Amino acid sequence: MTATALEINGLNAWYGESHILHDLSLSVKSGEVVTLLGRNGAGRTSTLRAVMGLTGARKGSVKINGVEAINMPTHKIAHLGVGYCPEERGIFSSLSAEENLMLPPFVSKTDKGMSVAEIYDMFPNLAERKKSQGTRLSGGEQQMLAVARILRTGAKLLLLDEISEGLAPVIVQALARMITTLKAKGYTIVMVEQNFRFAAPLADRFYVVEHGQIVEAFAAPELNEKMPVLHSLLGV
Repeated sequence: MTATALEINGLNAWYGESHILHDLSLSVKSGEVVTLLGRNGAGRTSTLRAVMGLTGARKGSVKINGVEAINMPTHKIAHLGVGYCPEERGIFSSLSAEENLMLPPFVSKTDKGMSVAEIYDMFPNLAERKKSQGTRLSGGEQQMLAVARILRTGAKLLLLDEISEGLAPVIVQALARMITTLKAKGYTIVMVEQNFRFAAPLADRFYVVEHGQIVEAFAAPELNEKMPVLHSLLGV
């Protein structure tokens, strides 16, 4: 049996007094690519943030590789081997691309993450731009750098929030190749994506989030028969 990398049961989360996740449950097996679909404001990004302990109060269960993380602070959750790439990227503008890449600490004692050489092999653009300041990188290059920085840490469970948003098709294709490569290397990936055409060919399974709850769950082979439901829920 394949191990479960992420198991969420009855997760409730709040921002202040706003109750944003309502008994949300999902599971992700080790080595899977899972996509969270839903309209803006449905609770997809909040789900990733709640996994990392970045919301307000949380109740329920969040197990990462079998370890209960619901009461852990964010830095302890990261040390379970989790890497979170938020939509805002967080590139340090005054540092070069390579300095940004070298900044994060390792989160795993057993896996030291990808080498710089491996990352440059995966992202040739970053190799060419390694001396450039963060402010001089294009949006696509910044997105590649944001993901690459996580790969340096040794994290094996990647939470990726809208990594294709606003990027040129050629960059989106490069990110799709990256996800395929990472899956082949055994990484587990949970993606929040508005770009359905980008996400659909990559995912093994899909969850649809609406009003902070899971309203549909299905595997990739069921995608065609689920399209009428997705059109109704998402307008895709």
